[in-house]
Amino acid sequence: MKQNQFIEQQRPLWDSFRHLVEQLEKPARKREAAEFEQLPALYRRLCADYALARHRHYSTPLVDELHDLVQRGHRLLYRRKSLWLWRAMMFFWVDFPSAVRRHARAFWLSTALFYIPAIAMGLACYHDGDFIHTVMNNSEVSSFEYMYDPANKKLGREENRSSASDFAMFGYYIEHNIGIGFQTFAGGMMAGIGTVFAMLFNGIIIGGVAGHITQLGFTETFWPFVAGHSAFELTAICISGAAGLLLAHAIIAPGRRKRGEALKLAALQAVTLMMGAALLLVCAAFIEAYWSSLRSIDPLVKYAVSGVLWLVIGLYLTFAGRGHHAA
Repeated sequence: MKQNQFIEQQRPLWDSFRHLVEQLEKPARKREAAEFEQLPALYRRLCADYALARHRHYSTPLVDELHDLVQRGHRLLYRRKSLWLWRAMMFFWVDFPSAVRRHARAFWLSTALFYIPAIAMGLACYHDGDFIHTVMNNSEVSSFEYMYDPANKKLGREENRSSASDFAMFGYYIEHNIGIGFQTFAGGMMAGIGTVFAMLFNGIIIGGVAGHITQLGFTETFWPFVAGHSAFELTAICISGAAGLLLAHAIIAPGRRKRGEALKLAALQAVTLMMGAALLLVCAAFIEAYWSSLRSIDPLVKYAVSGVLWLVIGLYLTFAGRGHHAA
């Protein structure tokens, strides 16, 4: 894109940002909350324009103008520490769910890549007790059987972790879950092959374990255990897959942009998805460590809580931040 076209296309955004900054910089003026809410979204778009202008070696006056606007916006955003909490709330309530909705196709494709093989493998392992051995060795199968054996006092824990504290397991679940999420996301850099493989593989393994454990009759231990944290964990895995697919799409089909530019723009959206997915995985790890393993709670209570959490996640991703300027 030529510089004149770039300026003509983006000038309204710059003017809007300049006007907003001028209003917020006035010391004696009472600021409206809506004005602060507009700032982060406009600032991110301005930073993207600034980066493109520098990358394309546009004229020095244009780059200097954008640099000045970026500096003024930066000072407004970071001059008060309390603003960090506000920005975190804005991210969680607006930016993240809006990004999921904006990339709904990638999310639903990722979801299909996970759930279709999971359901198919689950049914196969339920009807054939030996089918699980086609994807897992005897040691891995035995480990999962031990984790959900009704005789196991600490549900969901491998034999070598049975004596670990809830806090230690919380840390372990964070490391394990977020590791899976970021591997799925990073697989997008392999033109999506890594992401697709990760989604299919995790779906097959999780579905296979569910079918096999159900076939053994451990339903009163397995399903109440996984019910509590499944809403956060499985949704986060699918969102991580969507983030990886965004990177893959930029590499395979960059459109009119250069592949590097398309990848940079896709990465901005993908990182937003991954940050939100990481928060969901931390929530899942907390529930898994402190709630799911409790045997003193009636399974019906766990199922009821699980249903509420699934409903909350669905409503949150569907409606949170709708109609907001930043969306």
